Amino acid sequence: MNKNKDQEWLKKAREHWKYRGDKRPPFAVVPEKGQRSVWDFPRPPVIEDVAKHVTIGHQSVVLADSKSALAVLETASPPTYYIPEQDVEMSMLIQIPKKTSFCEWKGSAAYWALTGNTNKLIAWSYTKPFSEFDRLRNHLAFYPHFLDCKIDGVKVEPQPGRFYAGWITPDLVGPYKGEPGTGHW
Repeated sequence: MNKNKDQEWLKKAREHWKYRGDKRPPFAVVPEKGQRSVWDFPRPPVIEDVAKHVTIGHQSVVLADSKSALAVLETASPPTYYIPEQDVEMSMLIQIPKKTSFCEWKGSAAYWALTGNTNKLIAWSYTKPFSEFDRLRNHLAFYPHFLDCKIDGVKVEPQPGRFYAGWITPDLVGPYKGEPGTGHW
């Protein structure tokens, strides 16, 4: 593709979202004290530093252990947690060649699986993210659907559906993007 066509596609992709975190829709749950609504998260998304202890395990094996995670907050979705590579047991993962996807905010993603099971993707990363998301470079995000993901010892729930990989914690309220019919959120 040529550069102008790519830039036009990117502009249209970024503009098509109905909800942008500036006003909660009437169906959004109103947060109580100590809670956050995913409908208050912005679009375009932002990166938040996470001071909490984040662990990711698989069958009693620790894949990641970090107190330096990053969370991406985007309207309608629970945060997605990105773990620095130095806090991930990279020897247990293998990058899946030729498997990629594209995010209009972050760029092209590469996917990862456990070394013994390359049929199940468990993580992704942005090796060359767009400049606005360069902090995600050398970080991996993990699907909580297949792993034991915890924040400060509390097990997280996976975001509905199989495409998104937000981590639902007790301090969040939704509803959350990912169920059938929520693609426009």
